[in-house]
Amino acid sequence: MATPDFIRTLRTSIGHHPLWLPGVSAVVLDEEGRVLLNRRSDTREWSLIGGIPDPGEQPAACAVREVEEETGVRCAVERVIVVQALTPVTYENGDVCQYMDITFRCRALGGEARVNDDESLEVGWFAVDALPELGEFGMLRIKQALMDAPTWFDPTTSE
Repeated sequence: MATPDFIRTLRTSIGHHPLWLPGVSAVVLDEEGRVLLNRRSDTREWSLIGGIPDPGEQPAACAVREVEEETGVRCAVERVIVVQALTPVTYENGDVCQYMDITFRCRALGGEARVNDDESLEVGWFAVDALPELGEFGMLRIKQALMDAPTWFDPTTSE
């Protein structure tokens, strides 16, 4: 994932210290019920499309922007399906980030799925019963997107 300029600026002041950031993910479904995925250039793993909102950008608008920027697919947000604080990530350069992920179920509107930037090695549509290997993160979100259920969140409290 390319590092946004505003984060590079923050890093000049805070160094590698933990940075709490919003993040969005999109489960994009087409008219056949297939899921849009990309194989990321940084991890080489298949993943949902996602990214970091620009300062002041609404999370749903960010999801739509990221999907189009990374895959060439235009989409519309239908609903929030997951809200979850993720575990901290330490990047190769030593930067530490922790994300509050908001995942949206989205409906494809048009465009051709393709590698559209340097963040992806491959992009494609996958039938739910023929998904490439995905971690728990992606599987939970796809499961939630396919159900008519309330938004999933971790009910654990730190009391």
